[in-house]
Amino acid sequence: MQQYLFFSRDISWLGFNGRVLQEAANSSAPLFERIKFLSIYSSNLDEFYRVRFPVLMALANVPKPGEEVTDHRGILNEASQLIARQLDEFGRILQEDLLPGLKRHNIHLIYKEPVPGFLTGAVTDYFYTHVLAFLQPLWLRDYSRKFFPENNKLYLLVVLTGADGAEETAIINIPSDALPRFISLPYNGTQYILFLDDVLKLNLANIFKHYTVTGSYSFKITRDAELELQDEYEGDLAEKIENQIEKRDLGLATRFLYEPGAATRTIFNLAQTLGITSSNMVQGGSYHNLKDLSSLPIGTYKELSYQSWPSVSPKDFNTGLSIFDTIKNRDVILHIPYHSYNPVLRFFNEAAIDADTEEIYVTLYRVASDSRIANALISAARNGKKVTVFVELKARFDEANNLKWSKRMKAAGVKIIYSIPGLKVHAKVALVKKKNNNRTEYFGLLATGNFNEGTARFYTDHILFTANPNLVRELEMLFIFLGYRQHADKYPALQFNHLLVAQFNLQQTFLFLIDREMQHAQRGKPAHIIIKLNNLEEKRMITKLYDASNAGVKVQLMVRSICRLIPGVPGMSENITVTRIVDRYLEHGRIFIFHNNGDTELFMGSADWMNRNIYRRIEVCFPVLDATIKQQLMEIVQLQLNDNVQAVQLNQSGENTEVTNNLPPIASQQEIYNYVKALQA
Repeated sequence: MQQYLFFSRDISWLGFNGRVLQEAANSSAPLFERIKFLSIYSSNLDEFYRVRFPVLMALANVPKPGEEVTDHRGILNEASQLIARQLDEFGRILQEDLLPGLKRHNIHLIYKEPVPGFLTGAVTDYFYTHVLAFLQPLWLRDYSRKFFPENNKLYLLVVLTGADGAEETAIINIPSDALPRFISLPYNGTQYILFLDDVLKLNLANIFKHYTVTGSYSFKITRDAELELQDEYEGDLAEKIENQIEKRDLGLATRFLYEPGAATRTIFNLAQTLGITSSNMVQGGSYHNLKDLSSLPIGTYKELSYQSWPSVSPKDFNTGLSIFDTIKNRDVILHIPYHSYNPVLRFFNEAAIDADTEEIYVTLYRVASDSRIANALISAARNGKKVTVFVELKARFDEANNLKWSKRMKAAGVKIIYSIPGLKVHAKVALVKKKNNNRTEYFGLLATGNFNEGTARFYTDHILFTANPNLVRELEMLFIFLGYRQHADKYPALQFNHLLVAQFNLQQTFLFLIDREMQHAQRGKPAHIIIKLNNLEEKRMITKLYDASNAGVKVQLMVRSICRLIPGVPGMSENITVTRIVDRYLEHGRIFIFHNNGDTELFMGSADWMNRNIYRRIEVCFPVLDATIKQQLMEIVQLQLNDNVQAVQLNQSGENTEVTNNLPPIASQQEIYNYVKALQA
């Protein structure tokens, strides 16, 4: 049997973040949007250190039992070196390109330079008026375990000299969680912007009045974010989750990031005092948490941001009919965020008030902080509807918000089904049951993304409204399963013939569909697979795609982030291409297209091809059965495959390379927006 090769998951992940950094360097993008891409890069890197770096460190020391033979220490070193190169590029882009660009618009971000004297009075006034109330200085000589640097919070290490000439050190918090990270001060026609860090540094003498400040250096500690939830789940799971969230920011340190310039002994003394090992120490820049750059107060310079693309109101729902009457007549699809999200809100709002509505079921994975959908579900319950909501409490970094909303809904009479032991529910589905003349009618939502009106503004997703009995009846079966599975391992035997549900038939069906394309190729017939995912990691699925390539199947992949498949290798993947698209919106939809000798089958859904999605989650993918909608999706996918402006192609080394397809310049997101507008004409 041939031994296939795979990219490292973590190096591929960092490669995607490198693509984000490329967009920050893209001179054709508006200036503030490029700054936002730096912010995204910084936020992603923090998440990598919280989620993946602990795994790399553990594997480098003690491989998991049964783990494949892999040079984990080599991957750890490669990741560290790659991050270092990217951070050098980050600094170059910011200092040599973006900051001068801001100055050309009379915006001066003071970055690693003295605060001009004409601003010191205003800065000192801001310090006394706004900052001082939030400061808690701590002498290192008085350090006790009561002080615990919180995850990704900002601190200053202050080096002082007393009247007797003795050196002292102190720690003081930079209260960026309570105050804006930046202060804007107009002066003589120029907008000066200061980091809160510099406001504090400029006024250290006003805090340590009997000392001479000889140096101040920012630092932060990043901590392991994994929730240590075992599979037994005895007792109240919600309470367990809540307790673990409180512990998350007390996790083991995975990175001690510090500003250069301090004496080595001073930094190592601080690290030792805080219980940080030398292997976790990383020298950074003068400022940390540069994800805050997205909140830079630059005013209303329209030319610095993307031209607005007002969302399109879908004509299918502009008929004056109830949304359910429209869905009863035909399937309707939304392409978010090009389409308005309002029909999704209408779906839940109308269900909540409609006298014919009897039951509402929905899965919520990431709930918006001010969720109108959750409020509609609360109203539905108070209006006497039977409302059942599956809330996934293990959605990383959204646990607290999901828990908050689940408590509110439960108090209003909504039946809340919490996380299933050993499984996450990542499916994005909803079902409304109505009674019409003693006949039950079913209406479903099946989506590639969360029911979250916040992320719907900048995630590209597809949402299908359907009353197709083959789909909605199986959707009801899924909710029945979730209700049983919460309480016991035993549940009714279920068979899904149309929906693809992880734990039941999802992987098997995709393997069958790939096999079928291979059979067509072997018979000399056209064979073609197009797959769009966020992440491609699971080896069995990748191996099957390698097999398909070797059988002569043309395989076109669009993988936004992690991709372990190595494309273009003779004898392994020579018929496979992989592209990435990074633009103003985050590509999020999952689409699977199988040529099937001209009788094309197209599926969408929530599932990436990762170990967690296939083996440890409830995912739902679904066939697109309406011919018009299927054609729309295929045309949208073709625009993405033709993208030669915002897309890059992965080479055999995992590098992001230019797409050269001899077509006129095509930026797919712009073209898709134009396409969606034309649909409404």
